[in-house]
Amino acid sequence: MNIAFFITPKKDVVFETTDATMRQVIERMDYHRYTAIPILDEEGGYVGTLTEGDLLRKLKTTPGLDIRETSRIPVTDIPMRVQNKPVHISCDIEDLVQTVTAQNFVPVLDDDDRFIGIIKRSDILHYFFEKWMPGQTKTAAEKAASPRCQS
Repeated sequence: MNIAFFITPKKDVVFETTDATMRQVIERMDYHRYTAIPILDEEGGYVGTLTEGDLLRKLKTTPGLDIRETSRIPVTDIPMRVQNKPVHISCDIEDLVQTVTAQNFVPVLDDDDRFIGIIKRSDILHYFFEKWMPGQTKTAAEKAASPRCQS
């Protein structure tokens, strides 16, 4: 199976570039309710994944930094602790599954190492669930009514 089947293309991915500021990243992540986003360089190469934890650590370790000052902090000055390992478009599905078990999303690169999109763990899980248990996927209404899922 070709992993291209699972790709969310770059045009549909929320990402930031290395010329962004900390404030821009915070606002973008907050707006989309994401806890992590890919960072790309000027040529479209994948640099890394910036997480909420990275942003919080930067706030914590920078004396006197408040939210207003974050517009002066380049995203390149924020250390990224988590490095979501990218895969190439030619990657085998087995290697992809190994990678996606440790990451919520996997950045996908083309043959020139340019970022072309992501593959989400949830998409892989839904695909295999439907393949192994056809017709068993519940609708949102059925999920909401399920007593096992209510707290």
